[in-house]
Amino acid sequence: MTCILGIDPGSRMTGFGIIKTQRQQSIYIASGCIRMQSNDLPNRLQEIFTGVTEIIQQYQPTVLAIEQVFMYRNANSALKLGQARGAAIVAGTQQSLTIYEYAANQVKQAVVGQGHAEKSQVQHMIKILLCLPDAPPPDAADALAIALCHAHTYQTQTTLTQRTKPL
Repeated sequence: MTCILGIDPGSRMTGFGIIKTQRQQSIYIASGCIRMQSNDLPNRLQEIFTGVTEIIQQYQPTVLAIEQVFMYRNANSALKLGQARGAAIVAGTQQSLTIYEYAANQVKQAVVGQGHAEKSQVQHMIKILLCLPDAPPPDAADALAIALCHAHTYQTQTTLTQRTKPL
């Protein structure tokens, strides 16, 4: 059984989602958000690092899947997002996790079937795919979607590798 930690990085709020996969089934473990208390960026980055480290220590995942930086409108926001990703990645590497990165449209494609899906569509599909009673908050849903994207990608790669082995 593989335990996957998905991270939706943000400099004000970082979503996390944890699933376990067994064969071709994904099981919900936990999700939530790390909400930054500080106003200055260096302290927020420390909060991300500390929060992700605590989550790793509590749930013991073996893999960290994280969303790649994307450029939308504001270059300054993209830089802060990159720094938030860096804090989460360092927390993962400090705990000896293998790190995988996925583009936002790749995550949406894996979960919703459309690379430009709305947040509400991602939330709805996470609720269905993980058999949750309610849709999780947007940042937690995005983190769970990242974890599911990794699970699906890894399963597909494993299947293809097994099919191409010589007899």
